[in-house]
Amino acid sequence: MLIIEANNEILKLNKESWEKSAERFFGRTALPEYGPFSANEEHLNLFGDISNQKVLDIGCGSGHSLQYMGDRGAKELWGLDLTTKQIETATKLLSNQQVNVSLFESPMEENPGLPNCYFDIAYSIYALGWTVDLQRTLSNIHNYLKPGGIFIFSWEHPIHDRLTYEQSSFTFNKSYTTEGPEYNEAWHNDVVIFHRKLSTYINTLIEAGFTIEKIVDDVVIPDNSISDNPTGWYTTQKAQLVPATFIIKVTKNG
Repeated sequence: MLIIEANNEILKLNKESWEKSAERFFGRTALPEYGPFSANEEHLNLFGDISNQKVLDIGCGSGHSLQYMGDRGAKELWGLDLTTKQIETATKLLSNQQVNVSLFESPMEENPGLPNCYFDIAYSIYALGWTVDLQRTLSNIHNYLKPGGIFIFSWEHPIHDRLTYEQSSFTFNKSYTTEGPEYNEAWHNDVVIFHRKLSTYINTLIEAGFTIEKIVDDVVIPDNSISDNPTGWYTTQKAQLVPATFIIKVTKNG
């Protein structure tokens, strides 16, 4: 009970912070992009042909990833997000789509009325890591998908924020192995995000009934990249040492 109450408080805090900050994220880190210093979908082709597919976006944000799916022939566009402002923005952005669009304001830990065994594809672009209950969220996603359906998500690599630039060099100032909720420095400690090892994501996916198809944590440095401020959150200097983004593709067991 105490854990549930604590998680609800975190969701409340994070929602309040997102409502204030949502506009600066509109259109950022959306398909075909997976995240900073990562290959994009046009290179990886993880989704394959999405024409006539029913797709679900977990943490749909401003709706730009759903727009990408709609423009490429998806049959139905569904999404959920924690914040009112994001859902309102996504609703406007997707108003010209010629297919059914269904959006829900809801934490991903809860089912706001989504059908089970319905979707061909579920995905989450730099959003899944916000969950306060990974096991419950992945169980929900597993339920939403048809047997054989795919789930693809990207998130900040869990080793990335363990490394900090101090006194002209990068050092590890946090434990990679210690998991749990943490105030997030990139948000000036206005939100709480759970630190989880990469193995935790993988094992929880397996426990939820998924089969791992592909894991990507390759670093892509743009050809035109320049040396930036190494004290920033996502920097070329840090990306040359550790990946900023990881991507996992799984399939729902039949």
